[in-house]
Amino acid sequence: MKTGNISRALTLIALGLMGLAGPGFAGEPTAFELIKEGNRHVGEETKDQVIQIRSEKSIGTLTPIIWYVIYFDPDATGKAAEVKFGAGTKLWVKRPGRVLESWHGPARPLPREKLKIDSDKALEIAIREPLLNNLKLKATQLWLQRESWSAEDVPVWKVRLWAAKLRHPNDNVEIGDLFISADDGKVLRNDLHINRVD
Repeated sequence: MKTGNISRALTLIALGLMGLAGPGFAGEPTAFELIKEGNRHVGEETKDQVIQIRSEKSIGTLTPIIWYVIYFDPDATGKAAEVKFGAGTKLWVKRPGRVLESWHGPARPLPREKLKIDSDKALEIAIREPLLNNLKLKATQLWLQRESWSAEDVPVWKVRLWAAKLRHPNDNVEIGDLFISADDGKVLRNDLHINRVD
């Protein structure tokens, strides 16, 4: 290969590597980042008035890429506006005729001052749970909402986990939920059933 061709090839490789470090390959947006993005697609009175955030089950990774941000919308029939995201991109905005999710009481926005633990941190906390040390985690699903059993008005992350089965590692099974305070990151409740991997 001639010197000019080698130089050109190295330049193309360098440009390609710089492209890998660009936004397209950055981590998935967090739930709180999606709130800000969702604000661009709802009315002025609805911005930041989040009732619930939820994801679909992750596929091929522990980080979900499909998310729903549900806002309190005083002008909508069901008092809610729902923005669906896929890999950080808005897929659609709906205003359901009735509230489809259980809001654990009247639909009212989560207290913004208590939204301190984002989805990535909640996931880290869940994965570090000592009961999970010997398991191969395969998928997760997250909800940020009020919980009826929580005495205080603290938003709670519910993190559902799937792990590989011991005898058939290519199969996975749901092993339960961890409930984490969005205010201080404490595990408030452990509803894991790791015996399901047998």
